[in-house]
Amino acid sequence: MDSATIVILAALIIGLIYGSVGLLSGFCMMSGLRGWWAEGDGRLARTYALAMGVAIAASQLLAAAGLVDLGKSIYLQPSFSAPVMFLGGLLFGYGMVLSNGCGSRALVLLGRGNLRSFVVVIVLGIVAEMTLKGLIAPARIAMVQASQATVAANSVPALLASIGLGAVPARMVAASVLSAVLIIFAFADAPFRKSPGQIAAGLIVGLLVAGGWYATGYLGADDFNPVPVTSLTFIAPIADALQYVMLSTGSTLNFGIVTVFGVFAGSLITALATGRFQLEGYRSPQHMLRSASGAALMGAGGVMAFGCSVGQGLTGLSTLSLSSFIAIAGIMLGTGAGLRGALRVRPLAAA
Repeated sequence: MDSATIVILAALIIGLIYGSVGLLSGFCMMSGLRGWWAEGDGRLARTYALAMGVAIAASQLLAAAGLVDLGKSIYLQPSFSAPVMFLGGLLFGYGMVLSNGCGSRALVLLGRGNLRSFVVVIVLGIVAEMTLKGLIAPARIAMVQASQATVAANSVPALLASIGLGAVPARMVAASVLSAVLIIFAFADAPFRKSPGQIAAGLIVGLLVAGGWYATGYLGADDFNPVPVTSLTFIAPIADALQYVMLSTGSTLNFGIVTVFGVFAGSLITALATGRFQLEGYRSPQHMLRSASGAALMGAGGVMAFGCSVGQGLTGLSTLSLSSFIAIAGIMLGTGAGLRGALRVRPLAAA
């Protein structure tokens, strides 16, 4: 079996597990923040924090062991546009609130029979492709070119190394401190400690991120037929998956496309097996317009930010990239604006 086939099979397994875990646990950054800020229930937010901590620790262990070169990923480029990534994060975060979930959550809910998520996935994919290669791409490229900068240190370990620490100690210190803070934050909450399902979800999702790096960076390492070093992310892969469905002739499957299909299939299988499958639709035209608008913001913002709440919030952060912290800050602020304050997305009146 060649390396490309191994990567495809790994992507399918990772997607299936993520889809099942996402459905059973409700794993979602936006839902976690809304539950924590609005309802005082921080369990989902702490599940997400645990996943972040585990993803950082496991991914950095792979890198330290020389199994995966995270420097080959899109997150550790020598130059990037901080303003564009931050703006993209803001747009994505606010759009996530409008659509009531991110791209990965939409795939999970679609597997459960939520037809609103079908609209979200289609609109997100189309606008992401427009921003990557279509009508919006020239504006995005112009903004990036006008604001990008080359940095001496593009990650937290590189930043620590620049002030005198060696490369290995810098990686160990950065990974240990950040993962410990996140894991301690997760388990500091008594209700979370009494929720074995949420604990398991955080551990599994964090390990899935590391599994993606291992699959593409180690199992897929082939000098004659290399594959991009990547892991869980959903904006560009949803766009690529839609394009593959329409134009599969001459196209090839990759890790991202198969992960998208796997997440949907994992959720669908789990929903059918547990009796959770139920068709749902929009309550009103206004509801559909809001949802589609949020999907459009997520598609454009996710491309500008180089990822989504999973692609940057988990996968990007696991590389300890400074640009990922900028994108995550934008996503968090955008989500906060949608959940609280003057720009809060208010409930729609019942139809």
